[in-house]
Amino acid sequence: MIEVENLEAGYGETPVLREVSLRLAANETVAVIGANGAGKSTLVAALCGLLPVRAGRIVHLGTDVTRLPAYKRVRRGIGVVLEGRHVFGPMTARQHLALGSLGAREGEKRFGVDDVLALFPFLGERLDDRVELMSGGEQQMVALGRALLLQPQLLILDEPSTGLSPLVVKQIMGTIGALRARGMGILLVEQNVALAAEVADRAYVLSVGRVVHEVHKGEWAGFLADDSLVNTYLGG
Repeated sequence: MIEVENLEAGYGETPVLREVSLRLAANETVAVIGANGAGKSTLVAALCGLLPVRAGRIVHLGTDVTRLPAYKRVRRGIGVVLEGRHVFGPMTARQHLALGSLGAREGEKRFGVDDVLALFPFLGERLDDRVELMSGGEQQMVALGRALLLQPQLLILDEPSTGLSPLVVKQIMGTIGALRARGMGILLVEQNVALAAEVADRAYVLSVGRVVHEVHKGEWAGFLADDSLVNTYLGG
């Protein structure tokens, strides 16, 4: 579904990502894990077109999208929920979902408002509430619903657990499982390694802007038990 080859990106004169390569197949959930400052959010910005790439390439469904602007990547089926949710406080949940529908890619409509409400039942009673009056967990679900109405084939989630209660995190992880069951590819960028291990098939470990390790399916227990790896690359 997406292949990243020798990607390099940064801010101003400061390089952040160095020769990053990864791949994600359809119906697969892949995590990118690493400590603060590893370059995870920079990778997300490069993948969704918010940060120019200095070298390397990004291929989505066989097409090179490295130089495409963000909105064209969305219309090709790449959706993203950025860290911090990026919702508009004075707007209602209904208006947020309408924004997602307006920006949707052309072609098959796999998600409608009814699908979003089935995933997040609380929204059915709060569609006309301003988002600024909602909890952080509820705002995260609004952001997820908005992204789903873009009709993505690939959904990138940047630190979806940050600042949320364990109960809400569990709900979001359940949502990831439900989306995967519907055939969606998911790239989960997450500092919470134990959480990523619950839902991801594979993981790439990012450290100082480089992929330094890959955890394959069935290797999670061994990886988490290896104190030298965890302490070196994830800060314990």
